[in-house]
Amino acid sequence: GAEVRLVDEGFDIGIRHSWEKALYEVKARGGRPYAIPAGASVHPYGGLGYVGFAEEVRAQEKQLGFAFDYIVVCAVTGSTHAGMIVGFALDGRQRNVIGVDASATPAKTKAQVLSIAQHTAMLVELGTELVDDDVVLLEDYACPGYGIPSEETKEAIRLCARLEGMITDPVYEGKSMQGMIDLVQRGFFPQGSRVLYAHLGGAPAINGYGYTFRNG
Repeated sequence: GAEVRLVDEGFDIGIRHSWEKALYEVKARGGRPYAIPAGASVHPYGGLGYVGFAEEVRAQEKQLGFAFDYIVVCAVTGSTHAGMIVGFALDGRQRNVIGVDASATPAKTKAQVLSIAQHTAMLVELGTELVDDDVVLLEDYACPGYGIPSEETKEAIRLCARLEGMITDPVYEGKSMQGMIDLVQRGFFPQGSRVLYAHLGGAPAINGYGYTFRNG
């Protein structure tokens, strides 16, 4: 029963006119729209889910008997990264959340991550002011554009599948996996660091790139 509208406005992490128009039209018909923006990111409660993620990680760390030194996560519309920053700020690890940009609009993404994080911090009464330096966003892995994998991204996808049996996709996880592999190779993480890679799903997206991976 869904009413689907396809628009040709191009990729952007911001709110599009077509989205606002659809909300207006629902209201004009006497309806009451519930607005869920891209990634649920700029929704007032969009950052809360990954605050909960951080709480789950802490509980598992307690069981495991160690804490992760770094958390690597893909960032596009921002709520996942922002929620993690708030969640891990409770024990001072917010700058150890390493966001890997896949939007190819990093300035917009970083600003949105910070905005969502600051709002979410207020919701959970964090008691700590989050600032620009708390958002660590790496810009080197999004090229050539959103949804378009580079050769390095494709190699990271293949390596991860071959060695770990884990499927990553060309839009999100392939780029954050590429980033993490490169960071390890460049010595970004000190020897002996425990690194948590956050796989956000996205595996079905690889079906849209069947020709790219037709030979594996």
